[in-house]
Amino acid sequence: MKLPKTLANLINSFERLPGIGPKTAQRLAFYLLRVPLADVQEFSNNLVKLKTETKLCSICKNVDEIDPCSICSDSSRNQNTIIVTSSPLDVYAFEKVGFSGRYHVLHGVINPLDNVGPEEIYILDLMRRLDELIVGRAGSTPLNTSTGEPLELILATNTSMEGEATAMYVSKLIKDKGFTESQIKITRIARGLPVGGDIEYADDITLSRALEGRLKF
Repeated sequence: MKLPKTLANLINSFERLPGIGPKTAQRLAFYLLRVPLADVQEFSNNLVKLKTETKLCSICKNVDEIDPCSICSDSSRNQNTIIVTSSPLDVYAFEKVGFSGRYHVLHGVINPLDNVGPEEIYILDLMRRLDELIVGRAGSTPLNTSTGEPLELILATNTSMEGEATAMYVSKLIKDKGFTESQIKITRIARGLPVGGDIEYADDITLSRALEGRLKF
């Protein structure tokens, strides 16, 4: 016996979502079949609003309901520090720990196996943004001349091979464009043992980086 066409189509739609396999897709579809129509309509409306009312910030590429986003529009935030992340979800993680600077969201990492190159993510937009911040728009004052301090760019892509490759590419691109250390200070988020982690279970790379990133105690 075949599934009804409408149900099969919904299952196929769920399967296209990341992390959703056939079994999970089936459970979700059959769950929606049981819930009240009003709940399904609310779910459907929220999906439509996600596409029609969510904007991509023209400055940092974060997602928000306004453009520029609420972070880029906040003049009280640190103008001289930018975290570069691969996902909007990372922004909310840094916000939870009280980061007060700004962001640039790449929306991915360089991954040749998936045919994702620098042109497919927002690296070139980052370079244009740095040009405007350091050199200044025509008739405006460059951002970091007011403090005399370099603009700090914190590379916070994941520590996967793709994340590391993306961070290295961004760093090299900035240096190749001729920016000096007095203009842009490039840093990488520290990596090491997680809180509560046992040393005996740490892999070689994590343990070596924990030693490299040791702090005065």
